[in-house]
Amino acid sequence: MLHTIRCATAAIMFAGAAAASDLSPVETLGKAIFFDTSLSANGNQSCASCHDPAAGFTSPLADFNAAGAVVEGSVPGRFGNRKPPSAAYATFSPVLHHIDDDGVTIVGGAFLDGRATGKKLGSAIADQAQGPFLNPDEMALPHAACVVAKVLNPADPAAYPVRFTDVWGADAAFDVPAEITARCDGPDAEITIGDEALSARIDAAFDRIAISIARFESSEEVNPFSSRFDAWVAGTGTLSEQELRGFEVFEAEKKGNCAACHVLTPTGREQHAVFTDWTFDNLGVPRNRDNPQGADYVDPGLGAFLKTDPVYAAYADDVMGAQQVPTLRNLNKRVSPDAPKAYMHNGYFKTLEGVVHFYNTRDVLPRCADPLASEAEALAAKCWPTPQFEATMNKDELGNLKLTPEEEADLVAFLKVLDDE
Repeated sequence: MLHTIRCATAAIMFAGAAAASDLSPVETLGKAIFFDTSLSANGNQSCASCHDPAAGFTSPLADFNAAGAVVEGSVPGRFGNRKPPSAAYATFSPVLHHIDDDGVTIVGGAFLDGRATGKKLGSAIADQAQGPFLNPDEMALPHAACVVAKVLNPADPAAYPVRFTDVWGADAAFDVPAEITARCDGPDAEITIGDEALSARIDAAFDRIAISIARFESSEEVNPFSSRFDAWVAGTGTLSEQELRGFEVFEAEKKGNCAACHVLTPTGREQHAVFTDWTFDNLGVPRNRDNPQGADYVDPGLGAFLKTDPVYAAYADDVMGAQQVPTLRNLNKRVSPDAPKAYMHNGYFKTLEGVVHFYNTRDVLPRCADPLASEAEALAAKCWPTPQFEATMNKDELGNLKLTPEEEADLVAFLKVLDDE
């Protein structure tokens, strides 16, 4: 109940702020779907519940961020296994592919393990948009027909200023039989569509729903490029001396070397930097003892997904534990100044200071006696717990950066200027 109320409040605030924006009809439809809590088994979770604009399009939920960081789904007691990544700027991730450059490098896709490849709908974020609706640990609807029926006949028509048929045409409307919709409130219901023609219409409508969401997530409203960094690049704003020193640490190969993966290449709309190259990396992040899957849970990431793909299965063992390099935009954006934030795929880190110190000293400080020590405990004891997957850990670009405490502080100051205003 807590997360439903808080996200509803954030959605109301966002809706007011966004009223003046210039969304196209398909983007407006996608936005309505993105904020519709009825598109879940218990009518209590929307896309925005885990990707709240006020929190940089990631989870706003204080209790979860302060602990395991994995958000509870629509069905009480059901959890996934990862912290929700930001939906902002995700639109710039390409369709999953590989680069042959001194080995095979996997690039693109969506979800932190890349499993939404973009090869179905031609867009990684469109492929991704279909996943949470049907995931029993997330929005938990039992079949795509349920999503389609609810979008074609919204529970709150006023929340849809643009209807599905306004975008996709009057002939896109059809009735999902009552014997199917009657089972949509059961998250574990088994629904089979025996009519091939009806099944095809449902699949086509579900694809259009995902494309609509992706178009909203591609809009300027979600990707405004409005940070202080952008203003500085444009010559309309300034950075402090400390922030400028932090930027030097960020981009210098012999210092932070952050730009090796969080690239400054202008790849976004109107040639803005997105601060990721969309590759995958195992940073050696420790386990989070508060993960709802259990204190011993380890996340195989890209490696587990590649094992399911005959094209890439041979490379899976080399990338066990690798997660997609995220954008650094909105790292510090929160619903209130004192709201907890969580970092990394499992939310192990709770501070940017801890993240930077880990990058700097992971291979310098000793292993903690407690393999499940929290970030705060590790910082106090001047140690780091055992990585989840040490064998495949990146040892070339982090671990012993030799940054001074002052340079660490400067880098943190720079990272905070990447929040959208």
